[in-house]
Amino acid sequence: MDITGNLSLVGYGLATIGPAIAVGLIFAAYINGVARQPEARPLLQPIAILGFALAEALAIFGLVLFFL
Repeated sequence: MDITGNLSLVGYGLATIGPAIAVGLIFAAYINGVARQPEARPLLQPIAILGFALAEALAIFGLVLFFL
């Protein structure tokens, strides 16, 4: 059995699953929190954006490692 191709491409594809799930969970929790307490929106929004940025940084870090 001969397998050809670039294994790092598969690795990057698998590495994007974690940040994608994290972004979904972050915004699901944000929407749930705002739906329960609309007055907490100004407090929850910066936290959700910070969480989004950190999760996306993991995906970008994986992309950089893919090119190395």
